[in-house]
Formats: sequence, structure tokens, C-alpha cells
Amino acid sequence: MAYVHLERIFLRRNLLMKIMIIGATGMAGSAVTAEAARRGHEVTAIARSQQHLAQLQNEFPTIHVLAKDAFDLTTDDLAGAQVIVDAFAAGPSEAGQHVDLAKKLVKMYADTTTPRLFFILGAGSLKTGDDKHLFVDDIAQDPKSDAFIAIPKAQLEELHYLQGVKDVNWVGVSPSADFHKGVETDYTTGTDELLVSPDGHSVTTSGTMGVAILNEIEKPQHHQARFTVADRDQD
Repeated sequence: MAYVHLERIFLRRNLLMKIMIIGATGMAGSAVTAEAARRGHEVTAIARSQQHLAQLQNEFPTIHVLAKDAFDLTTDDLAGAQVIVDAFAAGPSEAGQHVDLAKKLVKMYADTTTPRLFFILGAGSLKTGDDKHLFVDDIAQDPKSDAFIAIPKAQLEELHYLQGVKDVNWVGVSPSADFHKGVETDYTTGTDELLVSPDGHSVTTSGTMGVAILNEIEKPQHHQARFTVADRDQD
């Protein structure tokens, strides 16, 4: 039994990676940071706010922090990273920055296999309904959508851009229709269709997203492709 325990520790240590997370203090980014830290990876949390980073580091003392604008990052800042998670989030008036940052990272690491670039995308680019229309079209039907529709549209553009990238090791993930802060649950995955439970729920909590991303980082199942994750209904 002792030998088996030591073997598991050895295997676990050999899985540990250097992971850098851009937008680490946001809802998705902080969940990824927390899960990566809990699993013992070497984590660098990147965000603009030194105060928010200090709060995150107080909760997870083993992580490193870097207070810097995502668009000012250099290869020196990201040196040694095996995985870079793009959890960057912008408001509607700056939604195009989702695409701009993806282009920046791809340009920085063109013709490489390391680091692996992991992009957190939106649900709007997923297909839904019998006619397989894009979920962003449903979002646009919301009378209040003018205030935020620029974000899912930009994330759709980001996915379209990434789908044409063949010289970088990238993967993307989309949450379900309702993406909110919460603890992890059992989950299911898909590819390009919005996941909806038999009782009509389409939910992804931030905790579930963090777990799903770390599982994909540790045991890659997707390459130059997007997948989606949804919480299973809880009894």
C-alpha cells in the first residue's frame, strides 16, 4: 500500500505544470487559478489590479502574481509557461479586445507547440435548436441585449479567428447559456452544440469551468478545437 501511495505521488508530481492565467481575478479566471493551485501546479495569476491580485494570493499563498495589462505582456513575462489560459474579460464598449488579445497571443507563439494556449470563449457561438442556429441569435432577441450583445458577438469572432489558426497549439472552451459563479458539480461536455438538460437547464458554474479546464490541461482531449461544458442536473 505504501508503494502504491508513493507511486501516485510520483505520477502526480510529473503532471505538474507551469500555468499562467490572464484575467486571473475575474469570475472564470479566479476559478481556474483556484483549481490549478489546489492541484499543486505552479501558477502565475495575471491581472491589472495589484489589490485584487493580493486578495487572490492571500487565499492561495503558493501562487505567483503579475500586475500588468494583458496587452503589455511580453514573451519574457510569460517565459517558461507550459499553458497560458486567456480568461480575459472586457465590457461591451471594449468587446473587440477579446479578438485583439487572441491575435496577440497567437502572434507571440506562432510556429510553436509550447505553450498551449487555452481560450475561454462564450456560449453565443454554440449551435442550438432544430435548425442549428447560433445561440447568439437567441441572445439578440432579448429586448435588453443592446447593452451587452457586443460581447458574445466578439467572442464568436474570436472563435472564427482561432479556427483558422493552424500554427499554434490552442484549445477553446465555451460555457452553457447560464454561466455564473458557483461551486463545481459533475459535468458533461460537448463540441459545438449548446448543452441543455432534459428539464431545460443550460448551466455552467465557475467552479465547474475551473475543474473542466484543469482536467483538459492535465489530460488533453482537444487540439485546435473548441469544446463546451455544462453542469449535470443535481438531484
